[in-house]
Amino acid sequence: MYEFLQYRVQDAMTPEPIAISPKAKLREAETLFEIHDFNGVPVVNEQRHLIGILTKFDLLKAFSFDFHTLIPHYDEIMEQTIETVMTPYPASVEPQLPLSRLLQKLVEMRAKSLPVVDEGRLVGMIAREDVLKALRRAAIQHETPTHEESRS
Repeated sequence: MYEFLQYRVQDAMTPEPIAISPKAKLREAETLFEIHDFNGVPVVNEQRHLIGILTKFDLLKAFSFDFHTLIPHYDEIMEQTIETVMTPYPASVEPQLPLSRLLQKLVEMRAKSLPVVDEGRLVGMIAREDVLKALRRAAIQHETPTHEESRS
């Protein structure tokens, strides 16, 4: 498992992930969620700088109402722009962060995934599943004997 300590976020992340504009409609985000089974999609400006994240929870919040208002109409809500319901300036990590530190951060935050940014620009996404794959890969490497060990 020592190998895991050498891994960095950049070794396990999904590079250049799908992102969405803050001016896009919620309908577009819903389609992304359906097609790709994302839990969240990064929101970026024209220079691909991370300015927010839209999660499925954010999408659900757009439909929340109190008992003093009418139930919102589905089509009206889906025409709202992402910037109206996104979580602005979300937590993020840098590509050089050790995966062991990322693991702690994911656990502490109870996060499913985090955007990876380099100088403010979105360069990747890292999810719980990516960390689990890296742990599994490190365990397999640890269990596989080296050429010298197998000759003994």
